[in-house]
Amino acid sequence: MKSTISLLIILAVMMGLFCGGAGTLVRAENIDQLRQQAEQGHVWAQFFLGAMYDEGRGVAQDDRQAIVWWQKAANQGLVEAQYNLGAMYDEGRGVAQDDRQAIVWWQKAANQGLVEAQYNLGVMYANGRGVAQDDRQAVAWWKKAASQDYAKAQCGLGAMYVQGRGLAQDDHLAVAWFQKAANQGYPEAQYNLGVMYAQGRGVAQDDHLAVAWLQKAASQDYADAQFNLGQMYLTGRGVAQDMKEATKWWRLAAVQGDEKAQENLRRAGETW
Repeated sequence: MKSTISLLIILAVMMGLFCGGAGTLVRAENIDQLRQQAEQGHVWAQFFLGAMYDEGRGVAQDDRQAIVWWQKAANQGLVEAQYNLGAMYDEGRGVAQDDRQAIVWWQKAANQGLVEAQYNLGVMYANGRGVAQDDRQAVAWWKKAASQDYAKAQCGLGAMYVQGRGLAQDDHLAVAWFQKAANQGYPEAQYNLGVMYAQGRGVAQDDHLAVAWLQKAASQDYADAQFNLGQMYLTGRGVAQDMKEATKWWRLAAVQGDEKAQENLRRAGETW
């Protein structure tokens, strides 16, 4: 669900250069020099060495060694390392899976403003993983991430407004947040916006705009959008009625495991 941040590690080995953050440079001709600097306490060397182990670049892939070096960098306050430790605990990679420890490290990173950590904390509060379920806390963290234009958080916040979870139900604000995320190309938000137009929730009902947004999400292999786009072609809502097109979109959804699309294809005597 929440993969690690490797950053864009610029491995100019011929130049002997590893790029760090905030203008920091780690210079190393090879992995041994990088390890030496990491052992001397250079925080970015520690982070990069952990990333090398995480990705198996220049060394044998080793989650436990990645944890060792990210722990050292995280203890020095490096936000990317703190986030990665949270992800490793979340996924049970190199350590026993532990939601509470994931929260501990994501909290540290989120407090430093890392948008991915803020979003993930919201997910944990929304689902009650590692903490007591708390919609208001989920909303609070998603608002922080959404204010930094993080599309996943914007979409999540829209969903909370639709459901009235952690705040007052408001379709108009839901649409506003879905629109922000959809404009960034986030398929779940594009799908949700299509549904809002199809149902006339928070906006004037408009099948043509519903189809337009469903099409954008469906083109990114979002199965729910593919199924619903098929429904629009079946009924001729916002498009000319076209069973061939309906079948095409249902088939794309069906191969992703969408049971509604599979059932429609069975009824139509089609396979997938």
